[in-house]
Amino acid sequence: MSNLRIIPRLDIKGPNLIKGIRLEGLRVMGDPQEHAIRYYEAGADELIYMDIVASLYGRNNLSDIIQKAARDVFIPITVGGGIRSVDDARHILRSGADKVAINTAAIARPELISEVAQRFGSQAMVLSIEAKQIAPGKWEAYTDNGRERTGLDVLDWVRRGVELGAGEILLTAVDREGTRQGFDLDLLRQVSSAVPVPVIASGGMGTLAHFVEAAEQGLADAIAMADVLHYKRMTVPEIRAAALAAHLPVRKL
Repeated sequence: MSNLRIIPRLDIKGPNLIKGIRLEGLRVMGDPQEHAIRYYEAGADELIYMDIVASLYGRNNLSDIIQKAARDVFIPITVGGGIRSVDDARHILRSGADKVAINTAAIARPELISEVAQRFGSQAMVLSIEAKQIAPGKWEAYTDNGRERTGLDVLDWVRRGVELGAGEILLTAVDREGTRQGFDLDLLRQVSSAVPVPVIASGGMGTLAHFVEAAEQGLADAIAMADVLHYKRMTVPEIRAAALAAHLPVRKL
């Protein structure tokens, strides 16, 4: 089994790191660069940056932030929000990102998944899914920070995305995001079981036990967290120590 990755998630609005609840009610947390360096130095395995207002501008505006981060942070960086074309992906990758996460544009034109995967490799094409539960055991994919319905069943969509070339899934449970109530383990387990590519769990971490549950019960390959780190409720070394104590295959530092 490959290493279980610990991934701080940085949601960005303009120049600021922000945090919301269920992707709404945003609060400014500070300078993203300061947080990124702190998480890198603490032993994070990767970073995820999401431009959460990209849909307003029609493009991703993180290139300056990513260029700055790439000078000081030497772990893989995934960037999402507003990436609508191969050219957009190329621009972000040239800015220093290792992977692009695409949601809205992939739903609008699924061929984009194949185009990005063929041009840059499937490992660089992350399918970002914002999932909301609509019935027991059933979830719908949303766009625009969980505001716009798509009518797509999450499990159907994730399978199709991987068939088209997505090499990784960033799965955000919108109902849990920012609540600190734990991950949607049923959603996570079903998606992880449905596809042969790594799945990153995002949305809901509030305790160290939640991390362990996402790996053991949700079968996650990586776990993204924001609230617990930004508010200093716990640290990356504490998360890693708890994972090691639970005999999870995290990287030993």
